[in-house]
Order: sequence, then C-alpha cells, then structure tokens
Amino acid sequence: MAELTSLRDALIEEIKDLYDAEKQLTKAMPKMAKAATSQDLRTAIETHLEETRGQMSRLEQVFDLLDERAKGKHCAGMAGIIEEGSDAMGEDAPGSVMDACIIASAQRAEHYEMAAYGTVVAWAEALDEAEVAQLLQQTLDEEKATDKKLSALAEAGINEAASAGSDEEEDDEEDEDEEEEESTTVGVPRSSSRKRS
Repeated sequence: MAELTSLRDALIEEIKDLYDAEKQLTKAMPKMAKAATSQDLRTAIETHLEETRGQMSRLEQVFDLLDERAKGKHCAGMAGIIEEGSDAMGEDAPGSVMDACIIASAQRAEHYEMAAYGTVVAWAEALDEAEVAQLLQQTLDEEKATDKKLSALAEAGINEAASAGSDEEEDDEEDEDEEEEESTTVGVPRSSSRKRS
C-alpha cells in the first residue's frame, strides 16, 4: 500500500484507481451491450465505450503532466459494481427487465465515477494543477452526460416496458395455473364435469 504524505500523493493514487476502473469498464461494457435488447440502450453503451477509451487516454495525459508512469491500481469498488452487474445479467429475465437491470448497473458505475472524478478535480484545483483539473473535468462532464442519457432511456419506455412485461408474465403464470387446475380434476373428464354441474 502506498504511503500518502501529501494531497498530491492522494491525487496520484486516486488517478491510478480511476485508470484501473476505466480499464475494467472497457472489458465489461461489450458484454452489457450484447445483453441489451433495446437498440437505443446498446448504442448508448457502445458510444460510452468509445468515450471510456478516450477517458483512459486523458488519464494517461494526466499521468504525464504529473510526471508519473501511467499505471493502474486495482479498483475494488468498480470490480464489485461490475460483479453485481454480471450477476444481474446472468438472471433469466424478459428483455425489457434485463434492459432495466443493465441501466441500473451502468448507472451505479457512472455514479461511482462521478464521485471519484469530482474528488480528483477538486484536489487538482487545490494543488494548482489547472491543466490536470481541466482534463479530469472533461471526463466528469462526460460521465454526468452518460448518466442523464441512461435516465432518459429508462424514463422513455424501458422501465414501463419492464413493468408491463412483469405484469404479462404474472398473468401468463396465473393462466397456466388455472389450466393445470382444470386438467387435474380428479378422474373426471372436463366434458362430463360440465354435464354434471
């Protein structure tokens, strides 16, 4: 574990953490895009994947400005968020419900990044690292924009479709239960049970 003797040390450690987080996301996002059934959601994830690659390049510029080697430090927080998202994608769910879960997972990642980038922007400003702060702010703005886009997709129909899909699934299960009850009337064919009643 690195020894933190100054705010600059803390800034560098946070940037290493973010660099690893972005690297983890570049591996996770293609799986999310593949699991998405909404074309709009798939496009949003693929677009953000390209942005994330740009964000990694931006972090490499930040390392250069701070005279540090571009190197990640395992980001346990992002690893946990990605693992939760993978678990959700492993569930057997209707497409619209899966899309709603993918949005929830993606927004967890965005909120984690927004908090981390907000911190490093503030620290860079406190250290009078204006160029570093500007590069990090660019990424923070992209993360906020992606979060808004995901919310808009959810509100524009994915959550509603997921809710309707759940209702339809419950109705189908009730219909199946009723059919099973009718077909298992003890030893009495359906036609003769109608004659007796």
